[in-house]
Amino acid sequence: MTSPKLRIGVASCFFHADPKRPIFKGKTLLYLEESLAHWLMAGGAVPYLLPTPGAHIRAEDLLAGVDALILQGGSDVAPESYGETPIRPEWSGDRVRDRYESELVRAAVALDRPVLGICRGLQMLNVIFEGTLLQDIATQCPGALLHREFERYDRLQHDLAIEPGSWMAQMYPGQSHGRVNTVHHQAIKELGPGLQVEARSVPDGLIEAVRYQAAPGEKIAPWIYAVQWHPEFQDPADESLLPTAPLRESFLHAAMERRRQRVKDRRVPCSE
Repeated sequence: MTSPKLRIGVASCFFHADPKRPIFKGKTLLYLEESLAHWLMAGGAVPYLLPTPGAHIRAEDLLAGVDALILQGGSDVAPESYGETPIRPEWSGDRVRDRYESELVRAAVALDRPVLGICRGLQMLNVIFEGTLLQDIATQCPGALLHREFERYDRLQHDLAIEPGSWMAQMYPGQSHGRVNTVHHQAIKELGPGLQVEARSVPDGLIEAVRYQAAPGEKIAPWIYAVQWHPEFQDPADESLLPTAPLRESFLHAAMERRRQRVKDRRVPCSE
């Protein structure tokens, strides 16, 4: 018998209650960007959109039914989430979503579910690990590359350098550099303790990928990885860009291995 397909829990993006919206007036909407769903399905996994905990259902209950967690891109992380105040009102971010994703990530770690962060997901993971963010790259890093432009959106690209000896170097053997899309105006400022840099943008050196680094003596280290670009937006046929399949395969492989271990741990030996 073949194993059931992996179930990937996707943290929701939010459209908060809006009395002027013509549909679902005054209601909060949770959504999944379609490209991400198709990117996961291309790897044979089934995405499940995770609602906010409610009634008597906790984040742990939501994560118990899936094999891994993925954090989408989207709105800014609120500066209050990392101990700052917004430099401008438009950079106030989404504090409600920050708290929701923090709950999910902590539950995923407690349940040993792999976590993959994309764009905002990388920034949120850094904040969860007590790091900080640049509220706006252009304002706080003069001379940095242009990392977001509305007109070109995911067609805007830049090069990155892969850290030697990193997980990413193993995902892409023989490659020290790559090219990716860029759709963000915020970035990691201070790296959170426990995280390791995997790649940086060239030539400005902003952090483009991170992973959780196991602490000394940690027997079961959480599988946590994050990238600043959007692999789900890339055309698989575009050979000028870093292929996205190795990243997805690494994530799904970690999810499958941990599911197998859970099944093994639940088995009861037959009586003699």
